[in-house]
Amino acid sequence: EEQLVESGGGLVQAGGSLTLSCKPSGFTFDDYAVGWFRQAPGKGRETVATITDLYSNTYYADFVKGRFTISRDNAKNTVYLQMNSLKPEDTAVYYCAARISFSGVVYREADDYDYWGQGTQVTVSS
Repeated sequence: EEQLVESGGGLVQAGGSLTLSCKPSGFTFDDYAVGWFRQAPGKGRETVATITDLYSNTYYADFVKGRFTISRDNAKNTVYLQMNSLKPEDTAVYYCAARISFSGVVYREADDYDYWGQGTQVTVSS
């Protein structure tokens, strides 16, 4: 059964950094587009960043541009989300998601993705 496992969340002060990791179980990421999404209490799920299978093209939501970086290491079968200059409004549960691709297409929406992790909590204190 295909599963995704996120790690790296935690509590950090505003201005600090965290790196989230996402690893699949039961498959490899090579032919999958992967995205990071988040959901804050009382809010809907929103796209944070995505990365394609081919060429590792990336997409970032405006509210994280210049602060977050998504990357993939296919040798380690892992996708990362490096988060710098964190703000209290970044507090949310962060989810990793994947979908098979083979195309290099940038998928931006949560509905585009088929496999989801359980999420990891990120809390930024002011």
